[in-house]
Amino acid sequence: MHRPDDLAQQFPPDFQWGVATSSFQIEGAAREDGKGESIWDRFCRVPGAIADASNGDVACDHYHRLDSDLDLIASLGVDAYRFSVSWPRVQPDGAGACNPKGLDFYERLVDGLLARGVKPFLTLYHWDLPQALQDRGGWAARDTAHRFVDYARGVRRRLGDRVAAIATHNEPQVVAVLGHETGDFAPGIKSRKTAIQVAHHLLLSHGLAVQALRADGCIAPLGIVINLAHVEPATDSPADVAKARFDDAAGRRWYLDPLFKGQYPPEVLDALGADAPAVQAGDMAAIATPIDYLGINYYFRMVASADGSFDKAKSGLALTEMGWEIYPRGLTALLLTLHREYRLPKVYVTENGGAFKDPVVDGRVHDADRIDYLHTHIAAVAEAMRQGVPMAGYMVWSLMDNFEWSSGYAKRFGIVHVDYATQQRTLKDSALWYREFLSRCHARRM
Repeated sequence: MHRPDDLAQQFPPDFQWGVATSSFQIEGAAREDGKGESIWDRFCRVPGAIADASNGDVACDHYHRLDSDLDLIASLGVDAYRFSVSWPRVQPDGAGACNPKGLDFYERLVDGLLARGVKPFLTLYHWDLPQALQDRGGWAARDTAHRFVDYARGVRRRLGDRVAAIATHNEPQVVAVLGHETGDFAPGIKSRKTAIQVAHHLLLSHGLAVQALRADGCIAPLGIVINLAHVEPATDSPADVAKARFDDAAGRRWYLDPLFKGQYPPEVLDALGADAPAVQAGDMAAIATPIDYLGINYYFRMVASADGSFDKAKSGLALTEMGWEIYPRGLTALLLTLHREYRLPKVYVTENGGAFKDPVVDGRVHDADRIDYLHTHIAAVAEAMRQGVPMAGYMVWSLMDNFEWSSGYAKRFGIVHVDYATQQRTLKDSALWYREFLSRCHARRM
C-alpha cells in the first residue's frame, strides 16, 4: 500500500492539487436554458461513432446536481477544480450575444467553488464547438478563430475577476488529428490537409484570445493545455532514433515550438509539402504571445519503430483499459525535455489518470491499480521538480466517471464512481487515498 506521508514531503506548501472535468463529459442538460447544439451532440447521432451508441444528453447530470457535486469536490480537500465552459451553452450560435442563463450556470459554479475554498481553473474550449460554427466551416475556417476571441471576451467579462486561471484550449492536437484527420472524434472529418490547417487556426485563436483578454484587463493568469507524450525509439537503430526524433517534432514540437519559439518545426513543414498550413503575416507572432502558464496532459509514452514492429502488448508494461501503457518515467522525461528546450512559465499537470475496471462491491470500489497509477505519476512530478522543472500543480483526470468521447460510458477514469442509472456518486478507494495524501500535503502549510 502506498503511504501518502513520504511523497507529500516532496512538494512545497504552495503546490496546487486538483481534479479535472470537461463540460460535455459531465453536464448533460443538452437542450436546456437556451443551450445550442454542439458538434459532439451531432456526432453522437452518427451510427457507429460512439462505441456503446450513447450520447451526452444526460451524462453525469452535473448541470442539475451542481451544489452536491461542489460539496463532493470540496470534501476531497483539493485546492483547485479544473472545468470547461460549454461554448454553445454560452453562445448557442457561436456568435452574437451571450446567453445569460448559460453564463449564470458558470457563475454559480465559480462562486460555489470560491465559497468552498476551491480555486476555479477555467478552460474556454474542451472540444464542444457550436454546431452553427461547424456549419460555417468550423476550425478549418479562419473566421472561427475570431469568433473564439469574441466568446473568450464574453466569458471574461462575467467570470474573469474570480477565476484562478484561464486556459484557452484543451488538447488542440486531439481536435486537429482525431477530429479532422482520422475522423474518430467530432466533427468526424478525414483529411490530413484540413487537420493541419485546423491545428494552425486553433493556435492562432489561442494567441489572439490571449492578446484580447489582456487588452481587456484580464487579471487571471492565461495559458493553454497541450497533451504530450514522451517519445522513445523502439531500439537504438539509426532508423528508430530518426523516427523518434521526427515523431517528437510532428507531435510535441508542432504545438510548443510556435508557442515558445514562434515557428513550426521546419522538418515537419518540409514533410507536409502541399498539406502545410496557410499562414498569414503576423500569425506566428500572435501564437507566440507570452503565456503565464502551460498545462500538460500526460497519459502514456509513444514508441517509434521505423518498421512498425513494436508491440506494446509485449512491452512488459501494464496497460489501462484504454490500452495505454502505464509509464510514469515518461512524465519525468517529458518535463525535463520541455525544461531543457523552452523557457517555461509555470507548469501544471492538468490531466493525468487511468481507466480501469473498478466495479462497486458492497458499496466500495477497490481500485488499487488507480492508486498505484496516481502515486507513481505524482512521484514522477516530484522527481522533475527535484531536477529544476517549475511545477506549480497537479490535477487528476477525472473527478468522476463520465462520457469518454467515442468510447461512451464504458471506460471509467474517475476517482468517484458514477452509477449512470441512479446518478449516485461513490468515492473509490483512489479518492480516499488522494484525500489522505492531500491532508498530508496541507499539514505542511501549518
